[in-house]
Formats: sequence, structure tokens, C-alpha cells
Amino acid sequence: MIEETIVEVFAAGGCRGSLSALEIDGPGRLSVAGGELAVAASTFKVTIGLEFFCQAAEGTLDPTERVVVSPAEASLGGQGLCITEDPVEISLRDLARSMLTISDNTATDVLIRRVGIERVRARLDKLGFTGFHLPGTIQDEFDTAARDIGFTGWGAMADAMRDAASPEEGDAIWQRVLASPGMRPGRIGSGTADDLAGLIRAVWRDEAGPAEACANLRRVMGQQRLTRKIATGFGPEVTVASKSGTVPGGVSNDVGAVTFPDGRRFAVAVLTRPLTPGTPTREGVLGTAARVALEHLRVNGSHHCE
Repeated sequence: MIEETIVEVFAAGGCRGSLSALEIDGPGRLSVAGGELAVAASTFKVTIGLEFFCQAAEGTLDPTERVVVSPAEASLGGQGLCITEDPVEISLRDLARSMLTISDNTATDVLIRRVGIERVRARLDKLGFTGFHLPGTIQDEFDTAARDIGFTGWGAMADAMRDAASPEEGDAIWQRVLASPGMRPGRIGSGTADDLAGLIRAVWRDEAGPAEACANLRRVMGQQRLTRKIATGFGPEVTVASKSGTVPGGVSNDVGAVTFPDGRRFAVAVLTRPLTPGTPTREGVLGTAARVALEHLRVNGSHHCE
């Protein structure tokens, strides 16, 4: 059975997970635990990108509007506006590009405040994707997790990890974070593989919003620079546009669209968590799972397993 094969692929990579694959231009579908709520990590940024490009297409905001982002506004992260030392002036659409291509958390939080998380939720609900849980900004989520283990916020926790007497002591703090209620599905940003793949399919079919908005989101997702996950399952002749998500030691995810040379297109979401908490998932397993799933769909068509 194909679902057993995919579960075995996950186990061989040191993880358990869920997968959803949908033929974009046909009825093919494969779902393995696809309705299970999981921590989305940065894959949720696709929903922020969709709302941004929809509002731009609908005339609610000007994508060329320029904003100044200061280091004092930075959210936790290791790239982009998270690590600048001076104020940066940047357009809203370039914030969206930074969010989707290098997973810039500060750019994401600026856009969340600009488009409104309630409008993101409302659009998803209208599209029928009700499995998402999007509480707010990334910084708020980080602070909640830190408070759950007794710190005043993420900054105080990060200081404690930096000042720890040994690497082991610092890692012990991180393990407490991973086990905290604030890092569980339904508390932190969460979604299901079925809804994430369904959203990608809708974007690629121009059904998630104005055609202009869907085209812009597809174009920017195609510029994603982090291609260590789903894309590793396919050769250079296959085009992959995706958005990954990672919580170190806790979650490794990827969602996107895979286009084959014969023109057949598939939306795929792979969400994983380690069998042993704190142990990184081997990222290539996401590509292997996606390849196995799409090879099955290309030959056999639909299959579903909860």
C-alpha cells in the first residue's frame, strides 16, 4: 500500500509526518494523515503572501508603498531584516519577496500587521480551508513559547541560552521550549497537509483570488532560495516552486507545486516532526516522500488514508 510506503520513508528519515498531493489539472489525490493538524512553521507564510497579493490586486494597498524597518522592530531570525544594524527602507512587495524566498521573519511580521491577520483568516475560511490556526505575528508566538517555560519573553530566554554555563545547559532550555504548550499544534501557527496542498492547487489554478494575485504569488514562490526539501526528490527537468518551514529539532516542512516536463502539475505538502524530539529530520526525506507520492499518482491516480 502506498500509504505504508510513505510511512516507511518517514521512519527511515527519523520522523513521522503527514502528506497531501493533489493533481492541479485533474482529480488525482493522495492523502496520508493529511487532515492531521500540525505545526506549520514558515509554510504559513504562503497565506500571508496570498493575502498581500490579493489586497494589491484588489486595490486595497499599493505594493510599491515604501516603509522603513528599524532594527528595533526585528523579529527573531537569522536572515534578511532580522539581522540588520541600520534602518532599511523597502517596498511592501519586496518585503513579500523576502518573506517567501529567504523566509524573513521580520518582513513577515511587518506584512501581517499591514494586511491584518483577521483578513488572512477570513479569506482562507471563504476558500474553505478551515484547518489553519494563525494566532498572529511570529514574534508573538516566540514570546508565548518563552513565557510558557517561565521567561518574560523570547529575548530573556535567548539571553539565558547565550549565557548558559555549557552548550548542554543551553540545549536543555531549547528542549523545554520544544516541549512547551506554546509549540503545540493549535497554539502556534498550524495547518493540515490537506489544506496547504489545497491552497497551493487553488493558487496554481487562479482560484484562490484574482488571477493577477495568484500569478504574482506563483512567480515569487518560484524564486525560493531554500530548496533542500521537496525539490531534492526530483531532477533538474522538474520545476518546483515551494515554501519550506523549520523549527530546529522540532519540525521540517515544505509545500509547493511540482511541474513535470510533460506538463502535469501537482500540489504537494509534506509536514514532519522527529521521532525523537530534538533530533533533526533528514531534510531529503521530504523530497523522497514527495517523489514516491507523485510517482504513484502519475501511474495510479487517487488514494486516501487518514
